[in-house]
Amino acid sequence: MRFVVSGGTGMIGRPLVASLAADGHEVKVLSRNPDKQRPALPEGVSVEQWDAKNMGDWSRHVDGADAVINFAGEGIAGDNFLPDRWSAEKKRRIRDSRLNAGKVVVEAIRAATDKPRALIQSSAVGYYGPRGDEMVTEDSAAGSDYLAKICVEWEDVTAEVELMGVRRVITRTGLVLTEKGGPLERLVLPYRLYGGMYFGSGRQWWPWIHIEDEVDALRFLLENEAATGPFNLTAPNPATNRDFGKALGRALQRPSYMPIPGFAMRLLVGEVATVVLDGQRALPKKLEDLGFKFQFPEVEPALLDIVNR
Repeated sequence: MRFVVSGGTGMIGRPLVASLAADGHEVKVLSRNPDKQRPALPEGVSVEQWDAKNMGDWSRHVDGADAVINFAGEGIAGDNFLPDRWSAEKKRRIRDSRLNAGKVVVEAIRAATDKPRALIQSSAVGYYGPRGDEMVTEDSAAGSDYLAKICVEWEDVTAEVELMGVRRVITRTGLVLTEKGGPLERLVLPYRLYGGMYFGSGRQWWPWIHIEDEVDALRFLLENEAATGPFNLTAPNPATNRDFGKALGRALQRPSYMPIPGFAMRLLVGEVATVVLDGQRALPKKLEDLGFKFQFPEVEPALLDIVNR
């Protein structure tokens, strides 16, 4: 099978691409810096130049592909230890990077003579906005805060492909637990230095998922013709921020006792603090209804597996 992946060198894209290539599939990764990315990709994966804005030579690979997987979008928190503040310019880049990439993917699918069978459209549980203790499934309404509005637009930008007969799956992913990148990498260092912490009240829900379950779920959705529409890619047992911190402390054999008040977080990093201070008790109802089985349904074994890698 042949897959075209935008954002295929990111935190989720890279292990998914490696998994597909290991099973002998042909994978085309779209990247702004192909020369930089090519040496790190597994055998059988090729890299095509794209700018996430315009049609180019890469679009010929969409014609006849089994699926297009669209992960493209600027990270909401950046790559530094402290999250990037959401300046007006940062917010513009977050939005534009998602909408521009989605639009050009739709354009490439529209131009294809032999349409791909499926499009996997990335999104996030931020779609639901802050929900307190409410149990959130794919049937829950969208929120109204900044991240929720971004997610709504992000999802809507590729809706047109359904009118072209392409099966579209939307993956609303939670906090991905991986040893390479993501928020867990930021949390581990303070814990190792005996600075284990929780944020705000600690009662906010953190919908999380182990990277292996994330990759397995994506492949499950690629292969399952009955899968359409939005899916929460989160473990079936979300944890509160405080319980997550305690589990991480046990995994690292370190204490977790230091509260970081919400006002201090907002003073330090601004509006981006909402990422850790708010949350959703998101559940993977549709995924489980289709028969998907999680390797890591509980947070502590998942964290133990990651920190021991």
